[in-house]
Amino acid sequence: MTTECASSETHRLCTIAPVIPVLVVDQIKHAAPLAAALVAGGLPVLEVTLRTPVAHDVIKEMANVDGCIVGAGTLLSDVDVTSALEAGAKFGVSPGATDALLGACETANLPLIPGSATVSEAMRLYERGYIVQKFFPAEALGGTATLKAISAPLPQVSFCPTGGISIMNAKDYLCLTNTLCVAGSWVAPSILLKQEKWNTISTLASEAAALKVTLLK
Repeated sequence: MTTECASSETHRLCTIAPVIPVLVVDQIKHAAPLAAALVAGGLPVLEVTLRTPVAHDVIKEMANVDGCIVGAGTLLSDVDVTSALEAGAKFGVSPGATDALLGACETANLPLIPGSATVSEAMRLYERGYIVQKFFPAEALGGTATLKAISAPLPQVSFCPTGGISIMNAKDYLCLTNTLCVAGSWVAPSILLKQEKWNTISTLASEAAALKVTLLK
């Protein structure tokens, strides 16, 4: 898979729903019901962060849930890329980008949403063929004002902003021409996972999925 093809795939994934839930899951038993709840709520593209000892097992479980497209987040090295693929991840997300990480994803044919925080980083990634990037940490970097400013000189690059985004400000990002979707953890907070409140999570997912409908009116 070429970088161009990989970017086409990440573009497709980022336009399926307006929000990609960022998931930190501590218990394997929560994987399948969590994924099912999010898919039922209209958010089928999920990012499982590699921040817990069971993250790879969680990805394996979610990969078997009907309608779920699960990716691995917080990719930092070639080892992470290999383990994510082995677990069944369909795409990867990274907080930043290094040549080693980009090379590993390209060699392994893993579509990647690489993180960029500056115009220079966005230009380097665009030069390498990445037209879809993660803007992180979004709010700390100036939020919508920064992304709007970037859109003028770099209209070719689209973003998935992450970091400090919630149901309260997600729409502001989604209104921008260079934002395909947003990512955030508010849809599946840890307290609801611990309480196994799957119906509540599905409701939060529905509210997030409805942002796309609202913007189209």
